[in-house]
Amino acid sequence: MIRRLKNQKGLTLIELLAVVVIFGIIALIAIPAIGGLIDNTKKDAHVANAIQMIDSAKLAVIAHREVRPPSSGDVVYISLQWLIDEGYLDEVRDPDGGAYTTQTVGAGNFELTGGSGAPSTAGTYIRVEAINKSHSFSIFTDNGTRGVRGADGDNGTSVSHYVAEHNLKRSNVRN
Repeated sequence: MIRRLKNQKGLTLIELLAVVVIFGIIALIAIPAIGGLIDNTKKDAHVANAIQMIDSAKLAVIAHREVRPPSSGDVVYISLQWLIDEGYLDEVRDPDGGAYTTQTVGAGNFELTGGSGAPSTAGTYIRVEAINKSHSFSIFTDNGTRGVRGADGDNGTSVSHYVAEHNLKRSNVRN
C-alpha cells in the first residue's frame, strides 16, 4: 500500500501556477474581443433597423399621396412615430436597450421642406427627396446615445446629418 502512494503523481504548485497564468492571459485577450463583437452586433442591428424603417417609408410613399414630395427637389421628413401609428412598422427595438426618439412634427407626423431644409424638431426621421419621377431615401436615427447618422453629435436638424440608403453600414452608427 505504501508503494502505491509513492507512485501517484500530482500537480506541483509551480505547474498549477503556470496553468492559472495561462488562463489569465487567455482571458486578457478574449474579453476585449468579445466586447467588440457584441458592440459590432449592436451596430449591425441599428443598420438593420434603419433599412427596415426606409422600406416602411417606401411603402408609405406609394400608398399616401400626402407623404410623397410634390415636385422634384422637395423633401418630406417622415417620423418613425407616423410609420408606427399608420401600421407600416411595428415598434422598433433599440439594440442598446433604450428607445428611438419619436417626435410629432407638422400635420400627421411628417413635414414638407425645401431641398436644404430639415425637420423643425430633432428625432428619428426618414428623409424622402423627389428627384424627377423617382425618390431618394435617407435616414437619421436617435436613441439618446447613438444611432445612424452622418457625424458624431448630430441632432437630425440638418440635411448633412442623414445617411443615404445606399450608404448604410456599420460605420454610420455613431455616438
